[in-house]
Amino acid sequence: RGHVLLMVGAVAVLFLACTKEEARIGSIGTPYPLRIPSNFPPMPVPADNPVTKEGVRLGRYLFYERKLSGNDHQRCATCHSHSTAFTDGVSTSTGIDGVNGTRNAQPLINLGWQEFFFWDGRSSTLEHQVLEPVRNPIEMHDTWPNVMAQLQADPAYPPLFEAAFGTPHIDSILVAKAIAQFLRTLISGNSPYDKWKRGEGVLSADALAGYRLFTTEAGPFGEVITLPGTNSTVVGQGGADCSHCHTEGLFTDNGFHNNALDEVPDDSGRAVVTQLASDLGKFKVPTLRNIGLTRPYMHDGRFFSLDQVLEHYNSGGHASATADPHMKFTAPDRTMGLTPEMRTQLKAFLEALADYDFVNDPEVRDPGPP
Repeated sequence: RGHVLLMVGAVAVLFLACTKEEARIGSIGTPYPLRIPSNFPPMPVPADNPVTKEGVRLGRYLFYERKLSGNDHQRCATCHSHSTAFTDGVSTSTGIDGVNGTRNAQPLINLGWQEFFFWDGRSSTLEHQVLEPVRNPIEMHDTWPNVMAQLQADPAYPPLFEAAFGTPHIDSILVAKAIAQFLRTLISGNSPYDKWKRGEGVLSADALAGYRLFTTEAGPFGEVITLPGTNSTVVGQGGADCSHCHTEGLFTDNGFHNNALDEVPDDSGRAVVTQLASDLGKFKVPTLRNIGLTRPYMHDGRFFSLDQVLEHYNSGGHASATADPHMKFTAPDRTMGLTPEMRTQLKAFLEALADYDFVNDPEVRDPGPP
């Protein structure tokens, strides 16, 4: 009986020690003051990875660190440059072996509010998403053991990990946590639209007209339109119908939709993850913030201008079994009916979502070697 009590006591002490250690690692560092605009909701930060000044500093170094790639030439910033709102300006990115990917590099904007990552949503946390490009054979094409060994051998990094996480021993989980902390600081919310929304500025007449089109149901005024594949109807209001998927605020609904790009998609999209035929050709809705700076567009970068994007939606696109019901003008004899003037106004509003303070922020640029 005494041995049992001794064992129970030892387990309790070990449990308390582990709990204290986890708490110490989870709370070490100085809280980082996230600059969240007043017209944004609170950011949901995971309890096991609070954003700290030390963690953000380390994550920023790692984001620009070439040791994360198999040839020590590429880094996260290769495909996500601050000058283009953290994209790379090409249709599909090229990895270290000269092999092109099949999808467009997404802008790293306001990731702290997103629920899924990658075009197909295969990662549900930012920390998990960070792990993927390093070991992807057509991206950075490295192994995490090799990356960890290189970082551990660099005399600059163990002290940075010690400051951020309370340990000089480097592993992939801590690398991912640090980069995720830095990515959560990439908050873009000071565009002309935001300043207007907060009562701090004005929008041009064209941008205001474009905003009204953006938030108004499409279709001729008063026409009752049945949404394809459903029993639901909407009443046309002469708008452009953008806000169903690009919800105002973050300008994404964090969902997956088939926006009628192809009758037969050559990329299965979300269905790759879910294995559901109903998800064929559906992709994560990207934010429209900084959209004027993040060309080319769509999951495969097929459109090189906002004019081409607007033409696609005005034409209605291509009908398919999984096309979103709100893509309701796919019939050959229908269009959304946007006039050249309306397209100019919509484009003016979309360009008013560009946040040059964010793009030019010196705190997100390459800090140089640690």
